[in-house]
Amino acid sequence: MDSEKQTTEYKSIQKIKTGDKGFKDLAVTCVAFANAQGGKIYIGYDDKKKKPLSGQTLSLLQVNDAITKLRSLCFNVALTSSEILNSETDSQYFIIYVYPSTKSIATTSDGKIYLRVADKCEPVRSEDIQRLSEEKGTYQWEIVHSRFKFENSTLENLKLLANEIRRSPRVKDHVKQLDDIEIAENYHLIDNGFLTNLGVLWLGSAKQRSTISYPITVQYIVYDSLERKVRKEEWHDNRLNPKELLLEIEKQAIELTYSYEFPSGLFRKQIRHYHPKLIRELLVNAFAHKSFTISSDIMIRVFPDRLEISNPGGLPLGITKDNILHAKHRRNPNLIEIMSVLELMEGEGSGYDLIYELNAMEAKNQPFIESSYNEVTVSQSAEIIDIESLPLLDFVLENYQLTQKGYIAFGIIVREKKISSTQLSSYLQLTEEDRLRSYTERLLKDGIICKSGIKKGTQFYVNPTLIRNAKVNIKTSLKTLEPHALKALIVEDIKKYSQSKISDIAARLPDTEIKEIRKIIYSMVANNELNTEGAKTNRRYSLPKW
Repeated sequence: MDSEKQTTEYKSIQKIKTGDKGFKDLAVTCVAFANAQGGKIYIGYDDKKKKPLSGQTLSLLQVNDAITKLRSLCFNVALTSSEILNSETDSQYFIIYVYPSTKSIATTSDGKIYLRVADKCEPVRSEDIQRLSEEKGTYQWEIVHSRFKFENSTLENLKLLANEIRRSPRVKDHVKQLDDIEIAENYHLIDNGFLTNLGVLWLGSAKQRSTISYPITVQYIVYDSLERKVRKEEWHDNRLNPKELLLEIEKQAIELTYSYEFPSGLFRKQIRHYHPKLIRELLVNAFAHKSFTISSDIMIRVFPDRLEISNPGGLPLGITKDNILHAKHRRNPNLIEIMSVLELMEGEGSGYDLIYELNAMEAKNQPFIESSYNEVTVSQSAEIIDIESLPLLDFVLENYQLTQKGYIAFGIIVREKKISSTQLSSYLQLTEEDRLRSYTERLLKDGIICKSGIKKGTQFYVNPTLIRNAKVNIKTSLKTLEPHALKALIVEDIKKYSQSKISDIAARLPDTEIKEIRKIIYSMVANNELNTEGAKTNRRYSLPKW
């Protein structure tokens, strides 16, 4: 069971048995979760050991009464509960599910506001209420009037931007026919003769940008192998609009253009540490999802083996690192619309799909995301984790018409050699089998991958015929062994090393999945093909002496 964190907390069953005091404490947790990203409260767990207390029982009446009582102590909080659940020790517990309050601020019944920050429920200070309102869409920084009137000094900047918008294939004809002022009003840059905050970002002078709270400022820092700073660039002068700033960063970030070089037949193949489209998408995401109510820089840190980009403000409400591929929430919708119109970013909600696809094409790990209330950091590794698979990925790209979903799934399967449907669903942040089918159906139909097993036991692997046709040298992996072949290998191992534990056998067969080894060994024991000795946690296996 996970430890307490941003979206999980554990509470003793005494919280629902000690009257008002326990319920008030639970109400604080519920409000804090609702004002952040939602969460789960495990009721019936020892808070220190993070496991249910031995011999613990619950009734359905207790669960229903607890939910009813909590609902009376929380405003703007949506709660549901699980059924009564049994732990491995047959102790009972249940889970309270708290959903994020996306359009209103949750409070306790006595009017107090709390927010989940890491693993703590913190009271919201007066200066944080504006930020909280912004997250929930009740305060929209972009369209707030600045103190600057739209004047002649702004006309030239508007003319340039309006012409760019008219040239965009993403803009409808009726918008292209508007005059410059009407375009500015259409994209919320001007309102009643005043520049909005968004208008100051795009059309204002450096002096005007410096007066709004808070414009886009950036630091770019390069580190050596000992993580010492070797170069630093800053953009704090506010002289550039968002597009100009983006292009300037890409121009100055020469370390992000470095490449690996590999032999490819008679030629040499170059793969950049970071695909240019991936860099663009990560930078644009940092701009588009920055919280403009926090005074902090976007940080770009370049290490020899990875790139880290941080932006002020946590992930938008309802978005987590575990659902970022499919959940959609726009913190700055008007800024995103302009950047999309100018073709600086992918369509709405498709940025991380592109990132996953690009990493799949280059046999790289997907980015790692960390989010707190104040900051989101995305870490992207430069390492190519399976160089041997690159020719196979290129072959499929050149000879098959795959969807983006198909290529993402194929890249994962190639990297893992063999993967279960549950593991693949986890990588793709999917919860339903039908949704996984949209990633794998075409790959199976075209004979690019194969599968074995059924339902949750389904395993996917690259079609051996495809590997032969591609004429690539991919090392044979024990992962792809058929069950009968793996069983023979296990028998040979136990012949040499009698009285072995499963963990010992797995260590000597490093490419195999321990759960596959466990499944075969348990089956052999049931069929009297193996002898056992010792308790469950220290059980050893040997061949029978016939």
